[in-house]
Amino acid sequence: MSSIATMDVTVEITVRQVMADEPVMVPPDCSVQEVLSIMNRRRIGAVVVATDGRVDGIFTERDFLRHAAQSPPGWRQRPVADWMTRQPHTIEPDAGWEEAVARMETMHVRHLPVIEDGKIVGIVSARQLMARRNEHLNRIVEERTEELQRLYDEVSNRDAEMRQNMTVAGRLQARLLLPGAPPGWPEIHWGVHYSPLDPLGGDYYDFVVRNDNQMGILIADASGHSVPAAMVAIMARFAFAEVVRHSIRPAEVLGVMNRRLQGLTDERFVTAFYGVLDRKTREFCFANAGHPPALRFNPKHGEVEQLASRGLMLGIVPNAVYDEKSLTLEPGDRLCLYTDGVVDSRNVSKETLGLDRLKRFLLEGASLSAAALTQSLVERLQDFRSDLPAWDDLTILIAEVAG
Repeated sequence: MSSIATMDVTVEITVRQVMADEPVMVPPDCSVQEVLSIMNRRRIGAVVVATDGRVDGIFTERDFLRHAAQSPPGWRQRPVADWMTRQPHTIEPDAGWEEAVARMETMHVRHLPVIEDGKIVGIVSARQLMARRNEHLNRIVEERTEELQRLYDEVSNRDAEMRQNMTVAGRLQARLLLPGAPPGWPEIHWGVHYSPLDPLGGDYYDFVVRNDNQMGILIADASGHSVPAAMVAIMARFAFAEVVRHSIRPAEVLGVMNRRLQGLTDERFVTAFYGVLDRKTREFCFANAGHPPALRFNPKHGEVEQLASRGLMLGIVPNAVYDEKSLTLEPGDRLCLYTDGVVDSRNVSKETLGLDRLKRFLLEGASLSAAALTQSLVERLQDFRSDLPAWDDLTILIAEVAG
């Protein structure tokens, strides 16, 4: 969560006003699977673990992600007490909004049980606090808008203005996030496609060149859509730009980005695939942070290889470690980097395009250039969806090593 405790908030908001006054409570012997089912059904990010009204702990989505990745089979039946956060930080219902924000930032938590007279009376989350802050800021914006409307007669339709502003913001985001073009290496031919679902998108790609011999290629996807995903993508872009000033090693770059995104993305996360190509040796080193694996294929060989390596999504676990692998590309090899909007595209029968169809398509387009193959893939996706709209941002990078 960003630091917002110093903002000018003229309306005093208490925890009692924003808390969920009927927190979901489960006994400590309730299984992890049962608790996850409750959280999914109620669409909540945390439950209170309690015995006879006494708080034993709190179980959040972050607790689940921290334990599930390293637990052996059978973890679903473990009691939630094994995975909960014991002796959680709490807050009083009459505490102010700024105090709640400060406690969450200081304690690095996103949920606080609310205790009054020794009893739990609610739970407050970072999302609730931020929503009330946004409501307050929206009131200020509305007041300023009314003043501007008196000066500018042309402001007659707020919805139209908002759509226009979103379109402009999307153009500005693309200029801020995306490179103008891939590096101009004559031995690498490119195909690039970027189309956000909304004017503001969560997909992001970038390049970095070191000593004219090494090229870093990053593709990333912030969870969600529109403004929240776009803000997280911008944070990822700043983190990437800062770390590659010092190192372009894939595992190190993703590790530093992960640490810098901790606490900045609310309950969102970022997936990313990052590789470095050496133009002298054609060695390609890569690491993955929960992103769909890139594909390597050579039309002459008739096979498509997944470039798989292990690593958690960015912004979830502070000390996550990312595997780094490498291979040597051959003349004619092609690399395909993409976001999940490609393989998760659905048709009218609710089938996804899937990885197998993508692999077959890449081989079928063996005679096409990288740019033509990219455009053909976009058209294939449109045909596959038929009349259905896209459901996610879509980014495709295809690089061909010239023979």
